Amino acid sequence: MLYGLIRSIVAFALRLFYRLEVTSSGADLSGPVMFVGNHPNSLIDPALVFVITERQVTFLAREPLFRVPVLGQVLRALGALPVYRKQDHPGLMEKNEGTLETAAKALSSGRAITIFPEGKSHSAPQLSDIKTGCARIALRVARGGTALRIIPVGLTYEQKHQFKSAVRIEVGEPLLVSAVGELSGEAEVEWVRTLTQRVGDALRQVTLNLETWEDLEFIETADRLLALRNGHVEQHPERLRLLARGAALLRNEDPERFDELKDEVLSFRTRLRMVRADPGDLKLQYELTEVVAFVGRNLLALLFGFPLFLVGLVLFVVPFLTLRLLAVVVPVSRDRVATLKFTSALVMVPLWWALLSAGAFEGWGLVGFTVMLVGALPLAIFTRYFLERRAAALGDLMTFLRLGNRKRLREHLLFEGEHLQEEINRLAEHLLPRLEAERRAQ
Repeated sequence: MLYGLIRSIVAFALRLFYRLEVTSSGADLSGPVMFVGNHPNSLIDPALVFVITERQVTFLAREPLFRVPVLGQVLRALGALPVYRKQDHPGLMEKNEGTLETAAKALSSGRAITIFPEGKSHSAPQLSDIKTGCARIALRVARGGTALRIIPVGLTYEQKHQFKSAVRIEVGEPLLVSAVGELSGEAEVEWVRTLTQRVGDALRQVTLNLETWEDLEFIETADRLLALRNGHVEQHPERLRLLARGAALLRNEDPERFDELKDEVLSFRTRLRMVRADPGDLKLQYELTEVVAFVGRNLLALLFGFPLFLVGLVLFVVPFLTLRLLAVVVPVSRDRVATLKFTSALVMVPLWWALLSAGAFEGWGLVGFTVMLVGALPLAIFTRYFLERRAAALGDLMTFLRLGNRKRLREHLLFEGEHLQEEINRLAEHLLPRLEAERRAQ
């Protein structure tokens, strides 16, 4: 009951904080299942498992988190298990054996667990070395006569610390781990090593693994240009991974050509940003009826939505500014900024909501209390949504003013974009057979 309540609250809050895009292989998530994922965003990463499945999942978390006020109580309520890392507790590493045994028993009884086999959160653009913990747990389960599935989960954040940025969650094909009998010492070591390698390979199939974070913008812009040229669905995870692997192959084999293409694509992207445009905007045809509809929609939104927006801004300006200030003054590493913002909001917003409701009761009695209790949170969500939509509308207007009536600029950018489309498409056609062969071999 408590787990379900926490899961629902956190999943709802995550959908408010981010734009979640989930793709799945359709794997069966029942029975003994171990979710393994890459770990770029501290406590946000395990929380995203709440979005993937409604079943109860046992989390493995580093032990110091259990000593954090409030968070420690939440982790215990979720049935999380502590992991003792060498850098945290050099003298307590033997306690991990008990944690691994408890996790194995949970799987053997048909439950699900989540583990991040890199062992730590980080902001590197590629996977770190995969630790053996997940394979050692799987060995205990398989040796006890129970088969299990290991489900790779790839997490790709557009801007992980920014509100309403996109997060791609990809649930990959499961690794089937069959039951085994007793193994000799050397056979156990080899079994663990082989499974650890399989887990690493599976995670690379659902993550981008870039050389630098700058490569992400290069690859996403190249993908957008290819999508426009070939009529593909935008931002398809598998196509992005193919482009990432193709970029790595080109960088290794022909670094000069790679650098030249990357510079051209990023320069093109910079020029588009200067006019607040996207590659797709270059082919838009501004019809009079569409312009009139755009103006009408936004006038109505301003007429009816702006008064509510002002009320919401006044009511929630304190938590909004406090959260922004926390992100500036609290010294945390880059991979923990989103966790700080999210957990602070998760604590502060309900407290502020309760304070507003109490104030309304003092001022207007039961009617004021009921109105504030029922209406404050929807108003806060509307206020944030209104701010986003008006910012997007302003961006559309600026794009129209810069491109809609500047024919020469638009034609120049369109010519440059089409040239890059052709270049990227030629490279893709050249590299694709090798990439497909590599994928089949894996």
